[in-house]
Amino acid sequence: MPKPAADRKVIEIQGLYKTEPKVYPRTVSGLFTSWRWFFVWLTQAVFFGLCWLPWNGRQAVLFDLDARRFYIFDLVLWPQDTIYLAVLLVLSALALFLFTTVAGRLWCGYACPQTVYTEMFLWMEKVIEGERPQRIKLDAAPWSARKLRIKVAKHGAWIAFSLWTGITFVGYFTPIRHLIGEVATFSLSGWESFWVLFYGAATYGNAGFLREQMCKYICPYARFQFVMFDPDTLIITYDSQRGDPRGSRSKQPDPRAQGLGDCVDCGICVQVCPTGIDIRNGLQNECIGCAACIDACDQVMDKVGYDRGLIRYSTENAMVQKLGRKEIWRRVLRPRTLVYTAIFLGVTAATAWSLATRQPVRLDVLRDRSALAREAEDGAVENTFQLQISNASEKPKTFAIRVAGIDGIHLEKPADIDIPPAASALVTVQAKADAGSAPSGPNLIAFTVEDRNDAGVAVTEKAKFWMP
Repeated sequence: MPKPAADRKVIEIQGLYKTEPKVYPRTVSGLFTSWRWFFVWLTQAVFFGLCWLPWNGRQAVLFDLDARRFYIFDLVLWPQDTIYLAVLLVLSALALFLFTTVAGRLWCGYACPQTVYTEMFLWMEKVIEGERPQRIKLDAAPWSARKLRIKVAKHGAWIAFSLWTGITFVGYFTPIRHLIGEVATFSLSGWESFWVLFYGAATYGNAGFLREQMCKYICPYARFQFVMFDPDTLIITYDSQRGDPRGSRSKQPDPRAQGLGDCVDCGICVQVCPTGIDIRNGLQNECIGCAACIDACDQVMDKVGYDRGLIRYSTENAMVQKLGRKEIWRRVLRPRTLVYTAIFLGVTAATAWSLATRQPVRLDVLRDRSALAREAEDGAVENTFQLQISNASEKPKTFAIRVAGIDGIHLEKPADIDIPPAASALVTVQAKADAGSAPSGPNLIAFTVEDRNDAGVAVTEKAKFWMP
């Protein structure tokens, strides 16, 4: 017999993840919104335009993996230059630490690709589907021919833009003009097709669907940002002492007479937030620092006739101690930021000096290991070496090869060698020295490769000459 209802155990099934409602950011205008769109245009102008810029008969920025050379304007980097990649990562980390310590998540709010592409996708969504109320109404409505048409148009625009970002990305590894020809003739290689589709799918998925979920749950920066904050870091804050108690009110000029603060509890600051949080609840790790709530609140304050700044950039110390703007900015120059700035500028200066004094010729010396030394017909001792000479410039050069380090040492056939731009050559040379001119065993010598037309372009590499 079945058990009575009172004796039955109720099993509650809980999901592993919290289901959250879709965020429909409201369009807002203002100073910080203008800055955000400025960086959208700036970053995309660089990304989409730089690969089309010609330079010295080639693409200005090209990462040629097949030839193992990176071209960045006049700079040609070889595999031996990977140290500059490490330095670039160090500089990026230092800049991130510095900017975050000074003003919070500036990178996330204004220049992060996730933020930038989400802004662009939201703009396309607004143009096709309408403003926030229309988008909410459309999603809640049952499927119809009109809804299907609008959704297809939106996703079609998203997919087209995403594929173009994928093509542009691959265009930094395959010359973009050649790549466009391959796309037009459907002759892309396997790896080109993969990366176009992969990068396009990542853009489509992240900016079209994940959006704030990427910032809240996937991106690690949201988790460790607070380690770089201190009480004098500029963050987006709600002035609870001024704004609370919240609530609607009549049009009397003084809200205090009604027992209310300046916050009219309109909720617009929540509606414009791309991550759907309420900044009035304090600083939260979901806040990306975009300052959309500041622009929205300032507009409301203008309408009701109150002072701006109910939501504003401020610091923890400034809110507690009621510091003014001058005191806030004076505390920006504190030991922590000064140390970050000094290290950042020092590494930048050292890198710039290294690049400016970098010789456009490289030399690697490989000794012939089949025979340490041999006696020539004239009685001299001969060692054979292979010289790998790289012309790291964009001009053809003629190089002279010399050897020194032992009295009377010379090359059997001294000759010049012509190397095309951004190319290398392997040269086999025989160095000869008189028997007895140096002690038995290995002796240190040096090969020098010098530009025939510019004595300032020269490189020297040490080697060992074996004397019987």
